[in-house]
Amino acid sequence: MGNVLTTVKRFLANKNTVTILGVVLAILVLYVGYNYRVKQATTPITVPYAKEEISSRTLITSDMIGYMEVSSSVVKSSANLITNASELINNYVSFGTTIPANSMFYKSQILKSNEMPDSAFADIPDGYTIYSLKVDLHSTYGNSIYPGNYIDLYFKGIDDNRLVMYGKFIESIEVLAVKDSQGNHVFETTVESRTPAELLFAVPDDMYKLLMKAGFITGNSIEIVPVPRNASYSEDPGETNVSSDYIKAFINAKSATIPENTTSATQTNNNTDNNTTNNDAVNNNNSNDNDNQ
Repeated sequence: MGNVLTTVKRFLANKNTVTILGVVLAILVLYVGYNYRVKQATTPITVPYAKEEISSRTLITSDMIGYMEVSSSVVKSSANLITNASELINNYVSFGTTIPANSMFYKSQILKSNEMPDSAFADIPDGYTIYSLKVDLHSTYGNSIYPGNYIDLYFKGIDDNRLVMYGKFIESIEVLAVKDSQGNHVFETTVESRTPAELLFAVPDDMYKLLMKAGFITGNSIEIVPVPRNASYSEDPGETNVSSDYIKAFINAKSATIPENTTSATQTNNNTDNNTTNNDAVNNNNSNDNDNQ
């Protein structure tokens, strides 16, 4: 036993032996560490994917979701990737987003029901109001008017002399949304074909009133006609304004202008009238008293 220990001590005391052992140990550590990291990077993780194309504003249900295995490195490199189906089911696809079939899901594509605004009404400036223009497939030139386009609105009608009026009414107006009769955005999906029923615009309040008046006037066959322009018109839009004083005057002549704060003004006038009446009554009583004396 003593000879064995002596031999081991001599072996370990040899510098070359220690160096060789150190190199071997380092190689073993590197090998184990490398294999561990490779295994960690390539170990498959199950993630949900879309079994079918899912269009914007669609409620996601379990039957729309499939599962696939991807390497853990893919998950780590995509912090936005959804790995748990519970983050999808009973939530909605965000506005302006379509999730293709066989695609994985990302957090930026998904919204909860209380986070679902109508994009057409977002960021409307103060002093502006949404105006909805009824349209159909024909008046949108075969569904050729898109959100973001700048178009003109023309006025068509019959004047009091039974002559046809047709001319540009409002120029350079931005289309915020194109919706079908169910209120769905026409261009948010390629899965189904949707027929346009309304164009939505944001216009200054005074222009909104003018457009609404035109729509309520009867007997003159008035129509507001959307007219698309070319791409450069949308790329460099001018200011939105009424381009025909004649049409504006025609509409205003057919409608009454309601002053602001009508209720307050009426109440003030009534109070003034009542005060005048009371004063007259007091004066009459005083005159009668003087006559009696």
